[in-house]
Amino acid sequence: MKIATFNINGIKARAAALLDWIDESAPDVVLMQEIKCTDESFPGAIFEERGYSVATHGQKGFNGVAMLSKRPIEDLRCGLPGDAEDEQARWIEGTVMGNRHALRICGLYLPNGNPAPGPKYDYKLAWMKRLRARAAELLASEEPVLMGGDYNVIPQDEDATRPEAWREDALALPESRAAFRRILHLGFTEAFRARVQGPGHYTFWDYQAGAWNRNDGIRIDHFLLSPQAADLMTDCGIDKAIRSRDKPSDHVPLWIEIDA
Repeated sequence: MKIATFNINGIKARAAALLDWIDESAPDVVLMQEIKCTDESFPGAIFEERGYSVATHGQKGFNGVAMLSKRPIEDLRCGLPGDAEDEQARWIEGTVMGNRHALRICGLYLPNGNPAPGPKYDYKLAWMKRLRARAAELLASEEPVLMGGDYNVIPQDEDATRPEAWREDALALPESRAAFRRILHLGFTEAFRARVQGPGHYTFWDYQAGAWNRNDGIRIDHFLLSPQAADLMTDCGIDKAIRSRDKPSDHVPLWIEIDA
């Protein structure tokens, strides 16, 4: 089973490019972030025509996450637990049955947090604390669990072309990295780094200052796998090439293959 995560930076602007990638890559499940639309205005029919079930947790003009699956999505839940007053659409989870295993698949769009320090950074850290609590609950199920999405965290300096440029940014501040490690240390495996080591691997290139042409990227999209899911992973990769196409997102897809 091939599962991908892709921050598309606006479904209405990227629908054609997204469909081209889906037709080429043929993922079984797609987690999307920044759909930037309400549930009602999400163009679900274009994916249903390709055999996908569609689940969304949208928000007008901002944020928004979605899940596409070639198999039924069961026990769907939207919104990260822990703050009943949080109205930002950043979390979706559901169960998808493989041939042998049920996978609990979670899609997330973690807050950016800039400017830091400030209220947005406080929200980011509070959200990560809630994420850790939910992650611990999911681990306790002892089922295959995957948490994929745009984490807005650069885990280490090797995950940026110019780490010095991000020293004061919320994506790389020590508190952000520590919060990310606290989630990992619960017992999760960071899928990409379990397969690929070393610098030079990125999932985001800013639209500004010719970042793509200079390969001035960062790696902020991640899959975290429970031990049961990590045991089933057979491959993981980044579809970098689509960043050079017409009307691209500033992110590219990250994918994993699971023997489920």
